[in-house]
Amino acid sequence: MILVTGGLGMIGAHTARALLDLGHEVVITSHRRTDAPSFLDGKVVVEQLDVTDRSAFLELGDRYAISDIVHLAGSIPAEDPVAYFRHDTVGLLNALDAARTWGVRRFAVASSIGVYIGQDESPWHEGLPLPTADLPHLIVAFKKAVEPVTTHSLAGTGIHPIVLRIGSTWGPLMDPESIFSPIPPYVSAVLRGETPTPLPADTGGDWCYAPDMGRAIASLVNAEVLNHTTYNVSSGTPFTYADAADQLSVEPGGETSPHLDITRLTTETGFTPTFTFPEAVAHYITWRTTNPR
Repeated sequence: MILVTGGLGMIGAHTARALLDLGHEVVITSHRRTDAPSFLDGKVVVEQLDVTDRSAFLELGDRYAISDIVHLAGSIPAEDPVAYFRHDTVGLLNALDAARTWGVRRFAVASSIGVYIGQDESPWHEGLPLPTADLPHLIVAFKKAVEPVTTHSLAGTGIHPIVLRIGSTWGPLMDPESIFSPIPPYVSAVLRGETPTPLPADTGGDWCYAPDMGRAIASLVNAEVLNHTTYNVSSGTPFTYADAADQLSVEPGGETSPHLDITRLTTETGFTPTFTFPEAVAHYITWRTTNPR
């Protein structure tokens, strides 16, 4: 059985779904939300868990034979950065403690595309040195620290760490008014009968649709052999809003951001995205007509 922490979040839920599709049994944890999306309802075990509670975390191993962990649980920073770092660091350390106590096969953990900020070479690939740079957000700062904490904690244990450098992800289950992608708020406005502000046609980047992100992560956990510990996880292809002009209203302007090279992921797992950006937008619009997020 595979444990997915944060399994009712956007990326966690789609990862759980992809693992189910590969034939695995899955237990997911969530701190507050307990309502599983329709595509998981009745198919996974849902455990309510505060990942900062070490005893409760370790007790999961008494109830389930957990073979692998995908640690995606995390919080959103509020006003106090120390409180944020404390919460997510304790959660990570408890997950690592559980992995070592249970002797799991693989431990996958979320890092971020943001670790490459300051690197001028593009596309970004795993062999690039990570620059020392001012980071724009507390989440990115924490994710950059996650990588050495994880690999050093698991060194010599026989547990294979999988550091997931996750690209920009959007899609079903994302906050409909998210500040991290303009597409859910745009679609929300349309569904309310409003006319949304056109999006800048030339703005773009490496946006991975959530179902594809889940498949990519699951493919790494499921792979028979992995040759590395760090993987870029995304679509691997830059898109612009103009590419989805049939679904979105666009206007001139904008610029593209660097994208991730996913050659390592594709070579070792065979993963390729199912959705192009226009297909993802069309799929998401259909999803939102019957789902609130």
